[in-house]
Amino acid sequence: MFRNVAELIEKAKEDNIPVSEVMIRQEMEAKELSRDKVMTQMEENLTVMEEAVEEGIKGVQSHSGLTGGDAVLIQKYMKEKQPLSGDLLLDAVSKAVATNEVNAAMGRICATPTAGSAGCVPGTLFAVKDRLNASREDMLRYLFTSGAYGFVVANNASISGAAGGCQAEVGSAAGMASAAIVEMAGGTPEQTAEAMAITLKNMLGLICDPVAGLVEVPCVKRNAMGASQAIVSADMALAGVTSRIPCDEVIDAMFKVGQRMPSAFRETAEGGLAATPTGKALEKKIYGS
Repeated sequence: MFRNVAELIEKAKEDNIPVSEVMIRQEMEAKELSRDKVMTQMEENLTVMEEAVEEGIKGVQSHSGLTGGDAVLIQKYMKEKQPLSGDLLLDAVSKAVATNEVNAAMGRICATPTAGSAGCVPGTLFAVKDRLNASREDMLRYLFTSGAYGFVVANNASISGAAGGCQAEVGSAAGMASAAIVEMAGGTPEQTAEAMAITLKNMLGLICDPVAGLVEVPCVKRNAMGASQAIVSADMALAGVTSRIPCDEVIDAMFKVGQRMPSAFRETAEGGLAATPTGKALEKKIYGS
C-alpha cells in the first residue's frame, strides 16, 4: 500500500484518513486479518508497554548493576521540585527510562522498533495521553502511526544499531514517537512527516557505543533524550514549522551516514563511551580479566 513517507501521506490525503488508518488497513491486507484481530494484536503490545512503564517507575535494577532506579529518581524530583523542562516532558523522559530499565533488567518490553530503543514510543505515549484526553483507541492509533514510520525506515534504511548506529535505533524511535504525538494532538498527515523529519535530522550521526557491550549505558539515557526530542519536534511541526529536507530524503541520508560509520561506532563496543577508561573498567568489573 505504501513504501515510503511520500506514498504514506499521499494515501492518507487521497482517502481523507489519518496515518494510523493507513497502517491499520495495510496490516489487514498484508496479514489477511480482520480489523478486530489487528486491533487486538496491537492492544496486546500496548498492554506490555503499560506494564513495563509501571514496573520501571516502581524501580528495577539490571543484573550488571549499570542501570536501574533512575526512573524513580526522576519521578521523585518531579514531585518535590519544579522541573525546569516542565512536567510533561520530564514525565515522558522518566517513562522512557523506566521502559529501558525494565529491558536492562531482563523484563518484558515491546521492541519499538528495537529493544534498545523501546522507551521513546511508550514513554511519550503515557506522558501525553492525559494531556490530550486520549481514549484507548487513540492510544492504539498512536502505535499504528509509530509503526507506519518504523515500517518505512526499516524498509528503506535501517533500525539496527549494528548496521547504522544509534541514529537508526533511538533516532528512528524518537521520530516514530514524534509523528504519533502529532496525529494524537490533531495534526495533519503532512505534519506527522514534518515531525519525523525534524526529529531524525537532529539524531543524524548518533553512534552506538554500548559500554561492556550491554544495552544499558548510554542506551537508557539516550531513550530519555529521544523522548524529549520527540515532544519538542512534535510541537514544532504542530506550530507549522517544516523541514526543508523532505522526510524520505532525511531517512535516506540517515541510511548513508550509517553505511559510512566506522564499525567501532556500530554496536561493537570498540569506540565512543565504551572505549573510555571508565567504560573499559566497567567492562572488566562485569566480565573479569
